[in-house]
Amino acid sequence: MIPIKTDEQIEKMRIAGRLTANVLEAVSDFIKPGITTMQVDEFCERYIVDVLKAIPGSKGQYNYPYSVNTSLNHVICHGMPSVKQFLKEGDIVNVDVTVIYDGFYGDSSKMFCIGSTSLHAKRLVDVTQLCLYKGILEVKPNATTGDIGHAIQKHAEANHYSVVREYCGHGIGQKMHEEPQIEHYGKTGTGIVLQEGMIFTIEPMINQGKAEVKHIEKDGWPIAMTKDRMLSAQWEHTILVTPTGFEVLTLREEEKAIFDAIIQTEPRP
Repeated sequence: MIPIKTDEQIEKMRIAGRLTANVLEAVSDFIKPGITTMQVDEFCERYIVDVLKAIPGSKGQYNYPYSVNTSLNHVICHGMPSVKQFLKEGDIVNVDVTVIYDGFYGDSSKMFCIGSTSLHAKRLVDVTQLCLYKGILEVKPNATTGDIGHAIQKHAEANHYSVVREYCGHGIGQKMHEEPQIEHYGKTGTGIVLQEGMIFTIEPMINQGKAEVKHIEKDGWPIAMTKDRMLSAQWEHTILVTPTGFEVLTLREEEKAIFDAIIQTEPRP
């Protein structure tokens, strides 16, 4: 069963989403070459707890011991922070943040280019972000999850990248993971029909090379990486289905202008 959020629940999720965006905005000024991914995690946890007076949503989920995932270069998702993993010039890293406030979750992730990044890495990061936006633009009542996936897959493959199929977006609310599942590939007109009041994440994982995934375990936690060890990128937002379209609950200030421009120039379905 797919939960349809009430007006009161939607307002609480707006707050949780805004706080989640605040974390990624704050850590943007902290991330730089020479720090460890564990320092990124510690910064985010302290910001969530001490500044936002909220709860790190990832910590304790499925026995995960940290507040964020840090997925570096060829790691697709679920990267685990480490005191031994230093960010260096040219790296790309995804920071995935989940915040609980008043019992409701916000979930978002952002790619960071560390220092001067190669053109091919920056291109992957930018194309993946636009894949996310193209998926979001499909969201409205009576659209389908297949419409979202098709838009993402079409843009990724047009740029000669591949879409990871083992992981998907998800419904979110008082639990981190609810129905529906949002696949990042598919055919238009297929899948679940969207309804006003649904809230879910869209979080495409796009690979520079082939789509195949390899898993390794670190302290019992499965980390997904590209099988060919080429780069991977991911962006994520939490989305509300509104009466006429969508609302991005985790939209950051830094991206509002570019997102508004894309809305104006991209044809809506």
